Amino acid sequence: MSDYWIIGLSSLGALFILLAAIGVVRMPDLYLRISVTTKAATLGIGLLLVAAATYFNEFGISSRVAAIILFMLLTAPVGAHMIGRASYFTGVKLWKHSKVDDLKGKYHPKSHELASDMKTEKENESK
Repeated sequence: MSDYWIIGLSSLGALFILLAAIGVVRMPDLYLRISVTTKAATLGIGLLLVAAATYFNEFGISSRVAAIILFMLLTAPVGAHMIGRASYFTGVKLWKHSKVDDLKGKYHPKSHELASDMKTEKENESK
């Protein structure tokens, strides 16, 4: 019975990693590529690791798998955010069909501080 779980989990993991790879090629801009790869690849790697833990069925391996999955869930979104933010500040353009740029005009061009932070800082200086 566990063989079916292993086959199912590893197949789903490989499918999500394949979808992440296709997303890198098919998405029109950097920001969408980051989104696709962060979500799909993290899920795919997690499923493959769970399949490996199921296959070996040992506490030592299962605890390592849990630690790796936790590490991936904590670091992948942060890394993607930092890459996206650096790309935005260096001037990487959005896709031409993007409707809304939520960050346009909200960051100071030199200090990269949010506009709300700049307003409170100016208010504190004037007091």
